[in-house]
Amino acid sequence: MQEATFLILTALAAGSQHGYGIISDVLAISEGRVRLRAGTLYSALDRLRIDRLVDVDREEIVDSRLRRYYRLTPEGRRQLAVEAGRVRSNAAIALTRLGLAGGPSA
Repeated sequence: MQEATFLILTALAAGSQHGYGIISDVLAISEGRVRLRAGTLYSALDRLRIDRLVDVDREEIVDSRLRRYYRLTPEGRRQLAVEAGRVRSNAAIALTRLGLAGGPSA
């Protein structure tokens, strides 16, 4: 799973959000490393909807513009949990091999 996809799903794990909210949350979660552009986000959301990992939660009109909220599906939640476990396992192995099994020292 690509990092941007992982972060989008992670953002939605906290609850439904609209596009700008997802972009802001991904920026915060990644501590500024990942800056999604709107086109990238909506392409990813379209793909995630096709894969049934996210769905539209609701739509509303704000300032004459459609605001669509997305939510994580049960399958999206399951796949995010699997990927988070894989990342944790890989990180633990890397830390062990670096002699930092207790975590990196500051």
